[in-house]
Amino acid sequence: MRAEIVRNLTASGGQSVPAPIDLPAEGEVIDLDASENYFNRELSQLQFNYRVLKQALDTTHPLINRLIFCCIFSSNMDEFFEIRVAGLRQQIKYGRETLGADGIMPEQALSEISRIAHEYIDEQYDILNHVLIPEMEQQNIHFVRRMEWTPEQAEWVRNYFDEEILPVVSPIGLDPSHPFPRLVNKSLNFIVELDGKDAFGRETGMAIVPAPRSLPRLVRLPDEVCNGGENLVFLSSVIHAHADELFPGMEVKGCYQFRLTRNADLELEDDLEDLASALRGELLSRRFGDGVRLEVADNCPQELVQFLLTEFGLGQRDLYQVNGPVNLTRLMAVTGLVDRPDLLYSSFSPTIPRQIRSKETIFDAIRKRPILLHHPFQNFSPVVDLLRQAAKDPQVLAIRQTLYRTGANSEVVEALADAAKRGKEVTVVVELRARFSEAENLELASRLQEAGVIVVYGVVGYKTHAKMILIVRREEGRLLRYVHLGTGNYHAVNARLYTDYSFMTCDDSIGDDVNKIFQQLTGMGKALKIKKLFHAPFTLHKRLLSLIERETALEEKGRIIFKINALTEVQLIKALYRASQAGVQIDLIVRGICSIRPGVPGLSDNIRVRSIVGRFLEHTRAYYFGNDGKPDVYCSSADCMERNLLSRVEIAFPIEDPDLVARVREDLDTYLEDNCQSWMLQPDGSYVQNQLAEGEERVASQLVLLERLTGKS
Repeated sequence: MRAEIVRNLTASGGQSVPAPIDLPAEGEVIDLDASENYFNRELSQLQFNYRVLKQALDTTHPLINRLIFCCIFSSNMDEFFEIRVAGLRQQIKYGRETLGADGIMPEQALSEISRIAHEYIDEQYDILNHVLIPEMEQQNIHFVRRMEWTPEQAEWVRNYFDEEILPVVSPIGLDPSHPFPRLVNKSLNFIVELDGKDAFGRETGMAIVPAPRSLPRLVRLPDEVCNGGENLVFLSSVIHAHADELFPGMEVKGCYQFRLTRNADLELEDDLEDLASALRGELLSRRFGDGVRLEVADNCPQELVQFLLTEFGLGQRDLYQVNGPVNLTRLMAVTGLVDRPDLLYSSFSPTIPRQIRSKETIFDAIRKRPILLHHPFQNFSPVVDLLRQAAKDPQVLAIRQTLYRTGANSEVVEALADAAKRGKEVTVVVELRARFSEAENLELASRLQEAGVIVVYGVVGYKTHAKMILIVRREEGRLLRYVHLGTGNYHAVNARLYTDYSFMTCDDSIGDDVNKIFQQLTGMGKALKIKKLFHAPFTLHKRLLSLIERETALEEKGRIIFKINALTEVQLIKALYRASQAGVQIDLIVRGICSIRPGVPGLSDNIRVRSIVGRFLEHTRAYYFGNDGKPDVYCSSADCMERNLLSRVEIAFPIEDPDLVARVREDLDTYLEDNCQSWMLQPDGSYVQNQLAEGEERVASQLVLLERLTGKS
């Protein structure tokens, strides 16, 4: 095991990375199992979050969007603690520590996570307080502090407190009959230090004030009490200013905000008789799982901080004392409170390919040739229209679809319900365990069932993550299958924010493959033979390995390009190492977690890893294999992680039309040419942002794709 897990790289903006390894001697056989050949997934995920935070300093983004990146970093960190940190703590709690390929034990990982996360969060508040807020002040957008309130503003705030806050806030004094309340995960709360006795003679000295979630965390001051500009106050400031009104007759010596992050992962047994009922029971426990992180205002007295830590069973490394609001995610409300479109990304209209616009129905367009859409640059509406037309088309007999995330008010769900009401045979596989969308999916499953849709929940123990639509249509006396396959979810809002591929075809073999996969999901039986698709957990992992091995046999003629969100699966990484050693040129475009160590002589000389972070969340998954000039291209719902390849229902689908193959390759090359929004993973584990050389033309891949596919520069 490595004696030193990580070291600081001050030159890389405070990033903390695994220690460098000793380079192999010439002729030395490299052990592919050695722990130093793999980066820890949790620490790698932290680095992705840091790259998101760095966007808040990138002045090529509009100012309010830079603030949003700061908020997204908070949201990402919340989920990181709720799931990844909570998982490590659970391993230790129940004595189930597992050692990954990186050789780092959970206790070591938690210590390093704490150190790095503290650095990143301190930097986040520094960016907020000393960069973003001052720049917003220059734009006449003011976060007005209590000491800055004018008499008119203070009076307005008092009225707001009396009318909007006081009626819904329930302060809780701490005494033997009022024990410490059970606080909801990530809720805003205040610990109040009191002096004096109440009406019953109680003298506890302490109280808790939970802030109702219904209350906005940012409040816009009306123009009539301000001297121009946009003026906002924090809910925490309002409560601080009037905390004494919550405890009449007592002296409030101090009021300090805090926030507890809890374990939010759900644990369900594999032998459940009723998954939906079990999930409903577990959702409540998510709000009250074990504490994993405590955020407290940095001016909170140490004795109160220690009281909270003890109450939640946490230690010093779990404490984050912050100089500002404890929940920066809620600052996203700025976009709805401030009317400054000039400080936001300019809007654009996603396009619809001429092939679709020129035909009477989408079925006509698909019959002519397969369609590949690249969201968000190209519109998601053809996918919705495919379902809408199928619902109304008397020639359509049946529709089958998987749903992982769709959104609360989904046009996709409405179209499926409409199809069922019109007498179509509609079957939907709803994945109830889509993390943080469970309650929403339970609701939409009920809505679909009420409309007459047959709803199944997939296979217990294997999340259904594949994105598939199968439409059976009678044409000229025979049945024809139309298929949609995607790399992203059937979520119209996300389709404007995430990059994804949508593929539509009526290829007989692909239609037959998709039909067989639905048979396996809704029925029972042995795995059926699939012709063109790769299907996890059965064939996807094996086929990817075999395609890498084929390129390895080509040696210097080999070429591999992967665009994925994460790479952690050890067997796949070993195969890529062997391909690199054989001379294959390998480019990996990995948005987030990446466990492979690139650029190590003798091990991974020919592997390059880059991460693209920009306006859109990179979500397309594509696998390109050069095949000695006859390229094989696959798009997929799956990342290169153990869970995706070995314990989920996933698909990878071939792109065979030569023009579409060329399009995917052109997209991949655009990402590889990016010289300003891309970050290169170094052999020591740090990420270095690509910078323009003198005289070099700026290539921001997302903007190039935006202009190429929409015409908007």
